[in-house]
Amino acid sequence: MLAVDHVSASRAAAGRLVAAWGRHDVRLRPVSKDRLSEAQRRGVRELLRIAPVVDELGARFQRADQQIALVGGSVRDALLGRLGTDLDFTTSARPEQVERLLVGWADATWDIGREFGTIGARKGDWRIEITTFRAEAYDPDSRKPRVTYGDTLEGDLGRRDFTVNALAVALPGREFVDPFGGLTDLAAGVLRTPATPEESFTDDPLRMMRAARFASQLGFAVAPEVVDAIRAMADRITIVSAERVRDELVKLILGDHPRAGLELVVSTGLADHILPELPALRLEVDEHHRHKDVYEHSLTVLEQAIALENRIGDGGPDFITRFAALIHDIGKPRTRRFEGGGRVTFHHHEAVGAKLTAKRMRALRFGSDQVDAVSRLVELHLRFHGYGGGEWTDSAVRRYVRDAGPLLDRLHVLTRADCTTRNRRKAEALQRTYDHLEERIARLAEEEELGKIRPDLDGNEIMEILAIGPGPVVGRAWKHLLEVRLDQGPLDKDAVRAELLRWWKELPESHQ
Repeated sequence: MLAVDHVSASRAAAGRLVAAWGRHDVRLRPVSKDRLSEAQRRGVRELLRIAPVVDELGARFQRADQQIALVGGSVRDALLGRLGTDLDFTTSARPEQVERLLVGWADATWDIGREFGTIGARKGDWRIEITTFRAEAYDPDSRKPRVTYGDTLEGDLGRRDFTVNALAVALPGREFVDPFGGLTDLAAGVLRTPATPEESFTDDPLRMMRAARFASQLGFAVAPEVVDAIRAMADRITIVSAERVRDELVKLILGDHPRAGLELVVSTGLADHILPELPALRLEVDEHHRHKDVYEHSLTVLEQAIALENRIGDGGPDFITRFAALIHDIGKPRTRRFEGGGRVTFHHHEAVGAKLTAKRMRALRFGSDQVDAVSRLVELHLRFHGYGGGEWTDSAVRRYVRDAGPLLDRLHVLTRADCTTRNRRKAEALQRTYDHLEERIARLAEEEELGKIRPDLDGNEIMEILAIGPGPVVGRAWKHLLEVRLDQGPLDKDAVRAELLRWWKELPESHQ
């Protein structure tokens, strides 16, 4: 969150800001100079970095008597000092005019967003989207927005989701446009809507999810009136397509502060419609039957998994691991049983949770690879606890690796993150035990190439030894030899041949 005192910002600060631009002129409308802040100084530095692109584009549109402005998230991120290589513009020109104006300037163009008035382009390392001034709203029973073109920059800004995204820099004059006080909200780290929240969410209910997403990505607080409107209108999210909801959920999970976004969707009732298994984790706890708060535990596991992400791939945000950490216990509500002595059990919640995970992810239109990966991690998240004091055989360790497959590094992270006990000794003992398991996996991997475990005979060799042709029995023989390999480790050819012949001899003729 940006801690900036706008009231005390002086005209001297404005002078320093203008000086930072050197020969470039800065005009502020309607933000007065006494509201200049560190956010604006960061914005100046970022805008100078992209000056060649915005200046050329602005001049090109001006010559065609068309307005164009850098807008929305690009201006917001410039003011936050986090502008990437994606630049968003809005313009008075219609899509076909935009295409003509980009000819001879852009390295490439595409019109996949034409339906929504957007033309894309690439210029060097910059990826650009230019959208015609527009106003879009949902019809009461529609799952898609109805798009109409607007006439003014201010009108376009007025239909945007939040004031921090209703900012623009008009080109080529670089005039800062802030008709809704977005700069003040940006500096305060608050999410408000340009119109009333009710109007904004009626126009596009997905904006309720976007509030949670920005809380996660930016660490911003959501204004009380916005929270109240989300709570009152949460059921309206059901008219939005599952794909759009899914995309916002993924961005929320991948943000720097996912707990903030998740707490918002749960507390307002949004989660009841998009991910009902999450609020269901808030199990009632009474004085006679005690267990940890599963909802709070899950959020803590998510945060601890994020802290361990440097163990996975390139160390960047990993949705598969994060989502598995969040929902690894969603099978608990269905499996909770009260037993004597105040004990509560959740037998087989990992298996039930895996099925619930797959069902929910399919409803949200996730791809099969993601569904399979997350549900598999949920299914395996308790497997380590069978390791006990480290008494697993080498065979059990091989099976652990085999069952995890390419998810092994993620399973390591999830299992470690799942320890949320406040008992320091217990936590340290669990970590030492898992260290030991990883050491054994590493040793066996070096000795046996665990990641490439295969039977000691391939299909052709099996058919040759048994004098049979292709068919299902070859697959059954292969699977049997794989189990032997997992149990006994690598065998020489004579030993594995003898085992195959023994298995074949004992196989009923009806199965041969």
